[in-house]
Amino acid sequence: MTAFLSRLLGRLPIGYLQLTHHPGRLLAALAGVAFANVLVFVQLGLAGSMAESVAIPYRLFQPDLLIVSPAESETLSDASTLPRQRLFQALVHPDVTDGTPIYMSRSTWLSGQEASSSIQFFGVMPDAGEFFHDALAAPLIRLSLSDTALVDTLTRFVDMRSFAAAHSEAPVPFEMQNRQLGAVGTVSIGGGFGGDGVFLISDQTFFRMFPQRSSATPSHILLALAPGADPGRVAAELAQLYPPDTVRIRTVTEATDQEVRYQMTERPTGLIFAFGVVIGIVVGIVIAYQVLSADHIREYATFKAMGFRQSFFVGIILEEAIILAAIGFWPGLAFSQLFYHSLAYLTNIPIFMTPERAVAVLIGTIIACSVSGILAMRKLAAAEPADLF
Repeated sequence: MTAFLSRLLGRLPIGYLQLTHHPGRLLAALAGVAFANVLVFVQLGLAGSMAESVAIPYRLFQPDLLIVSPAESETLSDASTLPRQRLFQALVHPDVTDGTPIYMSRSTWLSGQEASSSIQFFGVMPDAGEFFHDALAAPLIRLSLSDTALVDTLTRFVDMRSFAAAHSEAPVPFEMQNRQLGAVGTVSIGGGFGGDGVFLISDQTFFRMFPQRSSATPSHILLALAPGADPGRVAAELAQLYPPDTVRIRTVTEATDQEVRYQMTERPTGLIFAFGVVIGIVVGIVIAYQVLSADHIREYATFKAMGFRQSFFVGIILEEAIILAAIGFWPGLAFSQLFYHSLAYLTNIPIFMTPERAVAVLIGTIIACSVSGILAMRKLAAAEPADLF
């Protein structure tokens, strides 16, 4: 390694030799850098999981436009209801070819052994398959049967294996909201930070399960546009049909992006994750600083007395910083990957490593270690060689 670094740097790899001169200190430094990486990876992973959880329900839909109430409409599940007449008003527009209401509510499923899951219910019209993901079009027709549901096989805290063979010809019975329901199919959606699973039921079944809700007050309205119609233009023209500040009209992509941004920047959970990333970076800088500011001042003073410039010492420190970052990153990545797999297995939340995140953390680690090195050089830069002995 010494010969390789000598050819690469064009000089003796002093930084590498200083690090390896004390193996115990080097191992402690690498463990510290890896630990800081794990802190950052965990926080970024949880933040990414929250963003992915927000996007998953939106991916069930494939309308051209989504109409919601402006009150508390930053999130899909917490939006207030709106009058169904907004749908009929939208159908007047020549570029709106069809529309359908969506009803949403949440309930707790007591599944035995004191286990419970928070279930998000979507009440939909069984013949509205064109507004949903292609894989749901055929299963939705099964919801025409009274008191039936498509259950989420990725629901947390519940053993869903008994629903694997659910079909309209052999419904699997279960009870919720004091009603006997039959699972006539399955979907794979998964839970997030706002719930443990998503069940799809017909609008009529929804009203029987939640009698306080009315067909006149849907949670959302989905619109289909004529081929070639510009969603932005149609949304602006539709907004003119309604009284001011009574609806928000967006594409599903816009709604998803806005909710992710809201969850990450305005909700406490997103801010906590951001704070955790900052803490991880600070920990990494402190650990690297402790190593890079180790007792090599006398050696540096000798070089400085011999006439070496400050840039020479900066090169040595940056060499050490890059070595620490490059080596310490990999065990941190490996442990974080193991953590992601374990957490996904135990909780069914969508947490996984992405190449972009790994590269970003590697670059951030190199920068943090370099900053630590520059801070460690302040004493040498300001002192005279004789003062350092």
